[in-house]
Amino acid sequence: MTYISKPKLHHPGLLKNAAGFTRRDYEGAVSTLCAGCGHDSISAAIIQACYELDILPHQVAKLSGIGCSSKAPTYFLGASHGFNTVHGRMPSVMTGANLANRDLIYMGVSGDGDSASIGLGQFAHVMRRGLNMVYIVMNNGVYGLTKGQFSATADKGSVSKKGLPNSDSSIDLVSMAILMGATFVGRSFSGDKRQLVPLIKAAVQHKGAAFIDVVSPCVAFNNHAGSTKSYDYVREHNDAVNFIDFIESRTEITTDYAAGTLQEVQQHDGSTLRLRKLNDAYDPCDKVTALNQIQKAEAAGEVITGLLYLDPLPKDLHENLNTVDTPLNALVEADLCPGQAALDKFNAGLR
Repeated sequence: MTYISKPKLHHPGLLKNAAGFTRRDYEGAVSTLCAGCGHDSISAAIIQACYELDILPHQVAKLSGIGCSSKAPTYFLGASHGFNTVHGRMPSVMTGANLANRDLIYMGVSGDGDSASIGLGQFAHVMRRGLNMVYIVMNNGVYGLTKGQFSATADKGSVSKKGLPNSDSSIDLVSMAILMGATFVGRSFSGDKRQLVPLIKAAVQHKGAAFIDVVSPCVAFNNHAGSTKSYDYVREHNDAVNFIDFIESRTEITTDYAAGTLQEVQQHDGSTLRLRKLNDAYDPCDKVTALNQIQKAEAAGEVITGLLYLDPLPKDLHENLNTVDTPLNALVEADLCPGQAALDKFNAGLR
């Protein structure tokens, strides 16, 4: 992985938050993702959210799996704890870290391949266990690192760059998150900063399993009309002596639209992404209504965005397991080995 660091010097006039940090302090390395990639927009939203929440960078643990999306943590919160795990296994590593030290803010960053395919089982179990975390999926519908095959979230009927249609139904991660027990579920578009930043801020402050599915355009491998998750790219090569992969620099696609309205976002390849933002009267605390709204939008060919579901009385994994308030990694031998009398009492309770 290419790593390009940014200059350490900051302009003395940069604004600081209540924690004493500038927005630059929440950035990471220079991104090596394709120019115009929606993942960079999500990274920028995470940076903005943490800056506005006055978070101390060392209080955050960011974990990821494998994929373009899992490279993204390199590009934000450079002073935070970080762990790039095995493909699809980020949730189990984050669970272990959270059990050992409950005092950190845990942020999992994954992709549609990492979470909806090889990691689908781990995704389901981390949601039902109620781990106190923010789980963000950067969803572009393709496997970007292996040249653009359909992922499990690709829409049925989408056409690959080779002209083959996707005959499989897509996995809707927001519906699965709600069904599996997540207590905060939202969806957004990478280019809608006004909606995405508050969603991330709310997810960070939520106690329990918080999941955000972010539709994130891929500039490289989802270049066919009809896709709801990407836009076209330009490819040039010389078959005679080598193979050149050229991706034309694209302008970031952004949007801003009112609650309760439908916004059609034109992609570079001529396809249209139809985003419907939830209206202000929508009640996110009704699970049945949330699932119904998601299904109705899908049937209409729309991507519904906003806070889809919220449990007003959530419990996290530590409450469910009745663990002690002290982080487990801070317990000393006297806490872990209370003596023979305590052991005898425990054994007597098993008889």
